[in-house]
Amino acid sequence: MTHTESPVSYRVEHVTRYEYSEDVSVSYGRAHLLPREAHGQTVIASALELDPGADELRSHVDYYGNTSTYYTVRRTHRSLRITASSEVEVRRSGTSRAALDELTWEAAVAGAADEVGMHEFVLPSPLVRTTASVSEFAAISFTPGRSLGAAVTELVERIHSQFRYVAGSTTVRTTLGEVMHRKQGVCQDFAQLLVGCLRSVGLPARYVSGYIETVPPPGEPKLQGVDASHAWAALGVPGLDWVHVDPTNDQFIDNRYVIAGWGRDYSDVPPLKGVIVTHGARSAMSVHVDVTRVR
Repeated sequence: MTHTESPVSYRVEHVTRYEYSEDVSVSYGRAHLLPREAHGQTVIASALELDPGADELRSHVDYYGNTSTYYTVRRTHRSLRITASSEVEVRRSGTSRAALDELTWEAAVAGAADEVGMHEFVLPSPLVRTTASVSEFAAISFTPGRSLGAAVTELVERIHSQFRYVAGSTTVRTTLGEVMHRKQGVCQDFAQLLVGCLRSVGLPARYVSGYIETVPPPGEPKLQGVDASHAWAALGVPGLDWVHVDPTNDQFIDNRYVIAGWGRDYSDVPPLKGVIVTHGARSAMSVHVDVTRVR
């Protein structure tokens, strides 16, 4: 069973600024910052701008259907500002728990085996390699004969309640084993942990990057630049396609979420990555994100 919420339009601005201690003669980079058409989401407009301006700037659709943008800046610079601006309409059909309770998780595993597009998302990936601790953690929820809805809902709740969100506590190189040991991390870690748990029982799972609309406390204004990139997971379910679940907030996604891209794990869709040519040894990065409801 699904239900369709009223459509919502958002303006998303994601600004990344790099500051360097010495001159940079060339910057090469790739960005996954522009939202994609997918899962009840329509991209009305999107653009990537650089300051200094890019000497090369071109986009293509990658293997997973994401917008991937390559840039080169050849003029000498000590700072680089990258601004991704988008307007997106979201009209999402939310998946209810009842829909997932119509089959056991074992039946979902068997059905997914017949879905060609889901096969590779059961396999290990560069940042999601199932360990004994991950498999044991997942097995607590995936007991024999249990409904898929009950198993997934409990697993997500356990990640939410047993792991602390601590900003800056991990890096993009942190392994699932380290997350399991420390019992803390950020949304990227929790998304990859959920992906690893689902794959450990044979269920296909994707890593999804994007944004979520934040709401200030009652009576408080919405501050500018305080939103952030977000990450969650999508579970492949025969007959339901991909069901998106956010372990950081313990919920299925709704119209407050904007999808930027997806892949096997973070390494397939990092917001930015690149190489610079410089004699400097120091750099600093700052990020400001605004997700504004237009209507």
